[in-house]
Amino acid sequence: MAASDQTKEACIYQEWMNLQEQELTELNRAVSGGATGAELSQLIERVMAHFVDYMQKRSRMARVDVSPYFAPTWCTSLERSVLWIGGCRPSSFIRLIYALCGLEIESHLAEFLRGARIGNLGELTAAQVAMVDGLQAKTIREERKLSARMAVLQEDVLDHPLAAIAVKSEGRSCEMSGNLEAALDKHGRAMAEILEEADRLRLSSLRELIGILTPPQAVDFMAAGKKLRLCMQDWGKKRDLDHGRN
Repeated sequence: MAASDQTKEACIYQEWMNLQEQELTELNRAVSGGATGAELSQLIERVMAHFVDYMQKRSRMARVDVSPYFAPTWCTSLERSVLWIGGCRPSSFIRLIYALCGLEIESHLAEFLRGARIGNLGELTAAQVAMVDGLQAKTIREERKLSARMAVLQEDVLDHPLAAIAVKSEGRSCEMSGNLEAALDKHGRAMAEILEEADRLRLSSLRELIGILTPPQAVDFMAAGKKLRLCMQDWGKKRDLDHGRN
């Protein structure tokens, strides 16, 4: 890959992470500042639009060279260790909701037992919980389908095209050939398609989850998600330094 491509990919990612910080500030300010439901809804849509824009930019770059998105050098080792097809698992959005609900109830247990309000995400209705549960089951099914397709793709490219080309090459030579380039290009296109499908699943799962929540609940959820994402980056940087990785 050209150095300019690597630089552009890293810049897109860094711009995205900078935006996470800005949006976290906006989300926290909206909650503490007593924003109206309409104002919260507008903020939510703006955040979602930024997510779509980021995915579109990434998709355009991945069509040129997709491999870096499965092991991005611009992420820390910790961040790379939790990636699923180039990003977070869509089901992790739902797991975060479950975790946040439990934390709010746990931290305000006495008030909860007295029937007092304990916070937005600690007050999901039974209907909301049922819809979240249904979304989780559906999302996990779709994740498994994509994971299975990814496994087949990885097995197929090593089983036939690459193995045959490597074995037939002379001695230690591993020179690029027309057949090899064609095989890798075909593999790259298939990987890019799966990445785009994974991104679509991430977006659709997030949109459906946001639709289940009230605007105040959705803002709390988004703020928590962005805080977790930023913390994962900071923790990853520290661990990389601790282990001598730059």
